[in-house]
Formats: sequence, structure tokens, C-alpha cells
Amino acid sequence: MSIEEIIEGLKPDEAWDFALRFFASDVKGAFDSVQRVMCIQPHPDDTDIAAGGTIAKLTNKGVTVVYVTLTDGRLGTTDPQMWPEKLAALRRKEQEEAARALGVKELVWLNCRDSELLPTLELRWALIRLIRKYKPDMIMTPDPWLTYEAHPDHRATGLLAAEATFFSPFPHSLPGGLEEGLSPHAPRYIAFYWTRKPNTFVDVTDYVDVKLEAVKSHKTQMGDSPAFEQLLRAYMRIMGKLANCRYAEAFKVLTPLHLHSNEFAEEI
Repeated sequence: MSIEEIIEGLKPDEAWDFALRFFASDVKGAFDSVQRVMCIQPHPDDTDIAAGGTIAKLTNKGVTVVYVTLTDGRLGTTDPQMWPEKLAALRRKEQEEAARALGVKELVWLNCRDSELLPTLELRWALIRLIRKYKPDMIMTPDPWLTYEAHPDHRATGLLAAEATFFSPFPHSLPGGLEEGLSPHAPRYIAFYWTRKPNTFVDVTDYVDVKLEAVKSHKTQMGDSPAFEQLLRAYMRIMGKLANCRYAEAFKVLTPLHLHSNEFAEEI
């Protein structure tokens, strides 16, 4: 029986629900099947804060994880005595330390200026180049459509990551790529964190401590206050309640099919 024949006998709301279930089936079990993950983040620390438990869980079972950081993080301070260049160097070292704690062995830095990131064609090409080089099964990045997100780096990063995920399989989407031996590659999934529309929850109960250890590596951002740790624990506990476990991290997982002219993607 064809899909059209199935929906023919359904009421309108039933047909819509059927379509949602049909498209959602493409992302079920995404985190269980990936072997290579590329985390495209705006600043040093974003992935660790949003998804550090998931990263630790993935590397613990042998998944290869690569961090791609778009900006240098030079503006992440309220201290007028901390010069941007010094802060950028410190944050790079902090990210390296956090990555070691989480089992991430490779870091890529694009060194754009913090707070000035724009979704340019050149940056899309840079990300396509990296996707073709590392051939990840999954891209992980902030949700650029998060309501009220004021930070341009977060919006631009998520949008660039989505664009690169979508265009990487097209042979001529990277000028000169074929001549360089960078063959097209199609990631199977893109997982957005910091999202209002999560459809996937990862149980990180056994990885909370290592996540918090990694987050504490970002001393220029966290300081010595326990308040941020308490906030992270509370957030993961809320997600855990939704996922029927102790602690969880939440994602909106889509496939490239959902990233273009798909009216169902928001509700999947």
C-alpha cells in the first residue's frame, strides 16, 4: 500500500500525525548508530556546557568526536583588565583541557572574531571542506532558530552548520573541492542543542561528573562560583524527567531531508 493510499482513509489531523511519525522515524536511534561526530560550536565551551555528557558517553563507546570552534572567544569577559588577545589564548587552552576530559582528541579552530560572526559563503565552504575531510555521521551545533537568541555567533554557527550539512553532498558546492580529492559527503543527522523543540533525549546520568569536570576547565567563564554547576544540574534534571531518567541532555535531531522545504520539520 502506498503512502497516499494510507492517508486517503485518514481524517486531516490523523493524516498530519501520520506524516510526523513517518518523518520522525528517520531520526530514531541516531545517537546509537553514529561512529563519527563533528561538533560545530560558536565559542570554546559551548558544546561542553550543552552536550558534554553526551560527548563523554559517545567517546566512551569509541565514537570519534571532532570539535570545530568558529570564534576565538575574545569577548567572553566582564573584566576590563583582561585584554581580548590574552583571553582568546586562555580560552583555547581551557577548551583543550576540557576536550581531554571528555575524550575529544581533535580540535579545529577557525579563529573568527568573537561576536562578529556572519553566515558568509566563505565560512560555509570552510565547513563543507571539514565535513568532507572528517566525514562525520552527525553534526552537532546550536539551534539557530532558538527564540530570542541575541548572540549573533550562535545564530550564525547553527545556520552555517545546517547549510554545510545540506550542501556537502552536492559535488560542486565547494569550489575546487573535487580537484583536491574532497569527495562529497552526506552526514546522516544534524543534532541541535539549546533548542525549544527537542525530539531526542540522551541519558547522561553516568556522565554528569565528567561533564562538570570539563565545564570547570573553562575557568575564565565559570570562575569559582557553584551557581553555574547547580544551574546545569537543574537543567539536566528537568530533561531527565522528560526522558524518564535521572539526568539527560536534549536535542532536535533532523536529517538533511528535513532541512529544505519540509513543513513537518518543526514538529518532528
